[in-house]
Amino acid sequence: MRDDRSFIELRARERARSLLDQGSFRELLDPFEGIMSPWLPQQGIVPQADDGMVVAKGTLNGQPAVVIAIEGTFQGGSMGEVSGAKMAAALELAAEDNRNGIPTQAVLCLETGGVRLQEANLGLAAIADIHAAIVDLRRYTPVIGIIAGTVGCFGGMSIAAALCSYLIVTREARLGLNGPQVIEQEAGIEEYDSRDRPFIWRMTGGEVRYQSGLADALVGDGINAVKTALDEAIALGVPAQHRSDNYAGYLARLTRFDTRQQAEAAQIKQLFAAEGKS
Repeated sequence: MRDDRSFIELRARERARSLLDQGSFRELLDPFEGIMSPWLPQQGIVPQADDGMVVAKGTLNGQPAVVIAIEGTFQGGSMGEVSGAKMAAALELAAEDNRNGIPTQAVLCLETGGVRLQEANLGLAAIADIHAAIVDLRRYTPVIGIIAGTVGCFGGMSIAAALCSYLIVTREARLGLNGPQVIEQEAGIEEYDSRDRPFIWRMTGGEVRYQSGLADALVGDGINAVKTALDEAIALGVPAQHRSDNYAGYLARLTRFDTRQQAEAAQIKQLFAAEGKS
């Protein structure tokens, strides 16, 4: 059955439910468990009962799967101690399943600004655990990341996206190590104007990331389009070489980039043209 509702407009829980086979959705550590950040109330911030992280077990095309979705509307999808631990543990258990002969697939819905500043080192430690868990799991089964919008994927979680076996993006998606406001703060508005939305999307938007070969599929906003791309990524299996394993090739390209001039989308595409998409 086709479902052309906007994937971007769905909250994290609905995104996870829409990707899994109908009727198979089962949430782990749901809001009724009341496992939330102990640190946010101490700083006058109202916590959320699931800490902005949804972990759902179910099936994808009849095969065991876990979908982990970040709620971008809570604290900008930032990663704290609890939310990070939920994602890392889910990935670690999926890897354990695969070692025990249960071929569990993993999908990450990434809408996050990175580490939660209010939890600082705790969040950073959790993100490091997530990175290690992705690298472990992707040996057995593709780990597929989806960046749809509207938050984008930044900070340490952009590294998590880069570690995924395959990455699916929409044109509304954004992917970058540093967010626009951080770059503007550190380098000045002349270098990066965070209010210039067309410029930002030309630099970090889903389309340019796909054309540069840093994402594997560029899809429309409909749920059906996202699910089709997900099925195709799963069918490809574990890639012969992950992007992150080709660091030497990317470093060689970066050394050829002239940092004395303002970067433009055309330069980015040309820089990665050898491995980019046509």
